[in-house]
Amino acid sequence: MLKSLFIAFATYSRLPVPRVEWSDRSLRYAICFFPLIGAVIGALEYLWLRCALWLGCPALLRGAVAAALPLLVTGGIHADGFCDTVDALSSHAEREKMLEILKDSHCGAFAVIFFGLWLVLWLAGWAALDRPDTVLCAALGLVVSRALSGLALNLWVHARKQGFLRTVADAGNKKAITAAMCVYLALACAALLYVSPARGASVIVVNALAFLWYRLMSEKKFGGVTGDLAGCFVTVAELGTVLVLALGAAL
Repeated sequence: MLKSLFIAFATYSRLPVPRVEWSDRSLRYAICFFPLIGAVIGALEYLWLRCALWLGCPALLRGAVAAALPLLVTGGIHADGFCDTVDALSSHAEREKMLEILKDSHCGAFAVIFFGLWLVLWLAGWAALDRPDTVLCAALGLVVSRALSGLALNLWVHARKQGFLRTVADAGNKKAITAAMCVYLALACAALLYVSPARGASVIVVNALAFLWYRLMSEKKFGGVTGDLAGCFVTVAELGTVLVLALGAAL
C-alpha cells in the first residue's frame, strides 16, 4: 500500500518520495492516492492565501503565486494533457488521427493560444479569492476533480489498448479504487457544503458539469479515456471551480 502511495505521488507530482519498484502489486492501489495530491496542493494554496491576506499582499501577487503552485507541484502534467487535447480537438480529424496527435510531443498553435487563455483566467480567478471560506472551497475542489478523474480512469472505456494509463488501470483493484474515490467525493462534498452551502454547492455543480462534458467528449471524439484527456478534465474542472468562486465573490 505504501508503495502505491509513492508511485501515485511520483507519477502525478514533483514532490520528493522514495523510489520503489513498479509491479502489478505496487500499482494495485496507486490510483487510490491520486486525490491526496489535490489535498496537498489545496493545503498549500490555503496556507499561502491565508498568509497573503494577513500580510496584505496585492491581489495580483496573491493570485500569481496561487496560480503557479499547482503547476509547480504537479510539474504541469495536467496542463500538458490540456494542451494535447486542445490540439487534437482543433484538428477536426478522424478519431485515429486525433489519438496520434495526443501522443505527439510537439505543441501546436491552438495549444499555445488556449493555454494562454486558460492561464489568464486561472490567475484572475485566484486573485479574486479574498475570503478564507472561499479559498477553502477552492482547495477542496482540487480533491473533487481528482476523485472524479480517478473514477473515470477506473470505470470508463479506455481509448488505447496499450500505454501507461491502461497499465495502471489494468493492474488496479477496481473495487478498492471505486470505493476510495467515492469516499473522497463524499468527504470533500460534505466539507464543501459545511464550509459554505452556496459556494460549496457551486463547486460541486461545476465539477459535475465538467465531468459530464468529459464523458461526452471522450466517448464521441476519442472512443474512451486517455491520460491526456484525464489531464484536460482536471485542468478544466479546476478552472471552473476557481471561476465560479471568483464570480460568487464578485456578486
